[in-house]
Amino acid sequence: MSVAWPSPMLVKLTNATETPLHRTITEEEGSWIVSIGFLCTMFTNVLLGMLIDSIGRKYCVILACIPKMIVSIIYIFASDVWMLILGRALIGVTDSFIFTVVPIYSSEIASKEMRGSLGTFLQIFSSLGIVVTLSVGPYTSFTTFNTVFAIINVVAGIPLLFLPDSPFFLYLKGKTNEAHNVLKVLRGNDQLAKEEIASYALSTDNKVDKIALLKNKAFLKCLAIAVLLSAGSQLVGFNAVSFYLQTILVSTRTKVKPEIASVVIGVIQLFASFCTTVMMERFKRKQILISSLLGMFIGLIGLGAFFKLSEDVEVQGFLNYLPLISLILVVYCYSAGMGSLIWLLIAELFDGPARAFGVSISLIINTLSVFITTKYFSTLTMVLGPAVTYWLFSGCCLITCIFIYYCVPETKGKSFREIQEYFEGDMTKKDLENN
Repeated sequence: MSVAWPSPMLVKLTNATETPLHRTITEEEGSWIVSIGFLCTMFTNVLLGMLIDSIGRKYCVILACIPKMIVSIIYIFASDVWMLILGRALIGVTDSFIFTVVPIYSSEIASKEMRGSLGTFLQIFSSLGIVVTLSVGPYTSFTTFNTVFAIINVVAGIPLLFLPDSPFFLYLKGKTNEAHNVLKVLRGNDQLAKEEIASYALSTDNKVDKIALLKNKAFLKCLAIAVLLSAGSQLVGFNAVSFYLQTILVSTRTKVKPEIASVVIGVIQLFASFCTTVMMERFKRKQILISSLLGMFIGLIGLGAFFKLSEDVEVQGFLNYLPLISLILVVYCYSAGMGSLIWLLIAELFDGPARAFGVSISLIINTLSVFITTKYFSTLTMVLGPAVTYWLFSGCCLITCIFIYYCVPETKGKSFREIQEYFEGDMTKKDLENN
């Protein structure tokens, strides 16, 4: 819900009759509301990343939920712009932390056969929250929506107290018996639990020497791919489109109502997230990612074409539906592919204690890319025009697609050890994919 919060709320905050503030916000203030969280995250990720290996995955998720609950309650009584910007900064930091911890946690509790399907749940529930925001936000007041937001934050946080901790983390802390007991429940088989505990011993040390990791060629290869994937996944512009969704729909001036269109797009995003779970069973990671980016490329080209055509001709007929169709294609393809798989894939690239460190660095690059695209999206559309802006995003889709095809190994059905053997040079990409 917090991810999509700016889409309906920015429209209200710029409307004199709907804003809860004493004045409407400026475009500059709006861009800071959208992007401030990602700027702050760049400075907090390393510190928060250390907590993943010190207090554990489970308690990191619980810790991240507390500020969200507090901010959502503050928003009910917000009366000035600084309260909104501060709140978005805190929520942005905690959201990014959750998107770091949850893929690590899910990859460590899942068997290698179920890792892909379980890894998509983060995107599924993110999409569900977006649907709630886009369905409730446009039709309620600012205060009413944020009351709903606060209630759902509290209700969603309570079950986290009953999660088991990651068996891998328990093993790292020397709690081998506890790790075995958790694995026994998760795998449903004592022998499988023992085998997995034995595999931990092959790939872990109890202490993470970050300096040594940064000198390790295999880790650096993993990190380079993870960093470029993180940047590429955001420079394609999905978050810019998502955060400004209702604003974009209003700017098209078509006959399609922005409120209805945003709900349709939200439902499509949720449907796409469920589709990923099915596709993960049938197709390889790279096939899904490449198809996802090619679909986004077509959608962004269509969106740019609409704004270019609307400069010279009156919007009528099919042109009324071109931006909605293009946005649906962009949202569906991102949610069914890149959005659902990116953090699962990055978590799979790293092995053992290096995972939390590698994912944390990747997230810094990810959030820097999100900050750039969301903070300067409105500036780009004013300077270059919306058509050129969307075409630039489409170009990033193609570049990222080429990078994935040539540089990213296939990880579906592979153990963390097998993936590391590829990066260590003991296995070719062909051997890894055929193994």
